[in-house]
Amino acid sequence: MILMTSEQLSSAWLFPGQGSQKTGMGQALAQAYPEASAVFSRADEVLGYALSNICWNEPDSVLNETLHTQPALLTHSVAVLQVLDAHYPSFKPHMVAGHSLGEISALVAAGALSFEDALRLVQVRAESMQHAGEVHPGGMSAVLGLALDVVEAACEAASETVSGSVWVANDNCPGQVVISGDDDALEAVAPQLKQAGARRVLRLAVSIAAHSPLMGPAQERFNRAIENTVFDEPKIKIIGNVHAAPLVSSMDIASDLQAQLNSRVRWTESIQQMDDLGIEMFYEIGSGSVLTGLLRRILPEARGVSLDDPESLQAHLD
Repeated sequence: MILMTSEQLSSAWLFPGQGSQKTGMGQALAQAYPEASAVFSRADEVLGYALSNICWNEPDSVLNETLHTQPALLTHSVAVLQVLDAHYPSFKPHMVAGHSLGEISALVAAGALSFEDALRLVQVRAESMQHAGEVHPGGMSAVLGLALDVVEAACEAASETVSGSVWVANDNCPGQVVISGDDDALEAVAPQLKQAGARRVLRLAVSIAAHSPLMGPAQERFNRAIENTVFDEPKIKIIGNVHAAPLVSSMDIASDLQAQLNSRVRWTESIQQMDDLGIEMFYEIGSGSVLTGLLRRILPEARGVSLDDPESLQAHLD
């Protein structure tokens, strides 16, 4: 049983971000565990609309709206946390990290932020990012099969040839980099990337340039919410997105979040940092298994499983 093994190994919990959502997320968990159902009910109350219905019954197009996706992912992750706390109380991580939006879920897991405050913060985050996309529309593309430094060089070259700019937004794993920027710069860099050997350059179905300087208006608005949020000292070490380094105090946490929307998600470096710090087992807490897949590309020998529904909990923890 993995639970027995995890008591011997140093373990980390990973929390997913946008792209991991799916219709029905958390429904089986809420039906099986009253603790999970209570989390979704509380989210509905705090947000003032039926997030649970959007997660379980609405079309993908509704769930995929940033305003709904971000609180949905947080709520599902926290629902899993509550089930773990109630039914597997000895199962605790040595470290946590979250991919982009998932960092806020990680803060809840680390005891640095209450679920209610996290929801309010995420609501502002989502509204701010949507607003920034309206002020300065942009986009994102996934680049497959190229080294990070090659993608960086192509982005710099393309930004010099057009009026707009493009940057690396997510260093997800070796061979998977997401770029972000102005539409004209994204169009200009695509043939350069293909010429350099990219297997695919896939434009993503988003109208915002997340994790780039174009998120300036969003970051400013988000920062005001951060300033009004009380963060406790984390009880578990958190690896932050911006520097792929531990956040050991409430000041560290606020500083990382205040740069997050403008900065690259250093996910490859974050996983490598946890490996360097002795983590041997990784659990993805929340919707899907995207991060578990990235983990295998970053650390091929690493052990990782996703925990998001009753079946996965029972298979790996009972």
